[in-house]
Amino acid sequence: MAESLRAPTHAPVIALAMGDPAGISPELTARMLADPAVLDAAGLIVIGDRRVLDEGARIAGVTPRITTIAAEAPLPRDLSTPVFIDLGTLDPTSIPRGQISEPGGRFAAENFRYALALAMQGHADAVSFTPFNKAAMRLHVPGYDDEISFTANFIGFKGAAKEFNVLPGLWNARVTSHVPLSGVAPLITFDAILGNLQLTSQSLRDSGLETPRIAVAALNPHAGDGGNFGREEIDVIGPAVEEAKRRGIVCDGPFPSDTVFVRARRGDYDAVLTMFHDQGQIAMKLIGFEEGVTLMGGFPFPICTPAHGTAYDIAGQGKAHPGATRNALLLAARMGAAQRRRQPDAGGSLLSVRAAMAA
Repeated sequence: MAESLRAPTHAPVIALAMGDPAGISPELTARMLADPAVLDAAGLIVIGDRRVLDEGARIAGVTPRITTIAAEAPLPRDLSTPVFIDLGTLDPTSIPRGQISEPGGRFAAENFRYALALAMQGHADAVSFTPFNKAAMRLHVPGYDDEISFTANFIGFKGAAKEFNVLPGLWNARVTSHVPLSGVAPLITFDAILGNLQLTSQSLRDSGLETPRIAVAALNPHAGDGGNFGREEIDVIGPAVEEAKRRGIVCDGPFPSDTVFVRARRGDYDAVLTMFHDQGQIAMKLIGFEEGVTLMGGFPFPICTPAHGTAYDIAGQGKAHPGATRNALLLAARMGAAQRRRQPDAGGSLLSVRAAMAA
């Protein structure tokens, strides 16, 4: 088994997949390859097409210093200079900028698969990607739902993985995610809440927070108003919070969802566990749209991406704000370092990476 890649400064290694080429992903990728904070935090292995990256660098007005290799070439041992794996799969002039296309979805999916394979074989401690467009991904992968199910299917993961939204100083976790609002209540169970509190607490610790504090949102208006507007708070949420406390998790609730973020934002809590998607997403995007990160936690390695989308409306204009992408890579670096401490000898073979890509 080959020794796993490590940056010379013993920084964690991040596999960064280029996202949708018709949006702002190319310029964001180029900016990260020239960002001193990111380069100091991690060794980078970037996957994409050099022609797409060069166009992104032109738009962003940066000149990244990188080592470019072909997909068949061995990875260099020294990651003090970022490595770019050129899959050579897309000529950027072949697709319209700012439009959904199957080739764009295929480009993003292939890059992401390669990044996941690198992490699964121990060549990277964490994975990140610049924004995908879900409609373009569906043109390439019929039935594509989200990155969590895509990842689980590709790596054969059978455990529990969840999406977190992260701002500096404030996290949002949720019990249910991409389900219709009409289907939320039956999914609010004791085990689901307890499991999410455990995963949230562990993920916060992996990010560097020693004793995370979690506020739990109610499902119903006014936290059910003593049972007048529903009993989930009394019968399910409250008991799950008490059991989590017995297990050593610092948490409180359920709090009315219209005030719980006020408590967290003023510093009483580090994270809010909400019951459904928009209950937390609306608050988080109002607080810090250009800084937000989406973390997929619970997989064998952390996966981080900016919380915003592909921004087709400003693609090619050099206006893309890099804050969320930078935050995603810095979070991936912190969590990747924790991942490496748990699995210090997880190196694999590049032959197995290419076998996974061919499967």
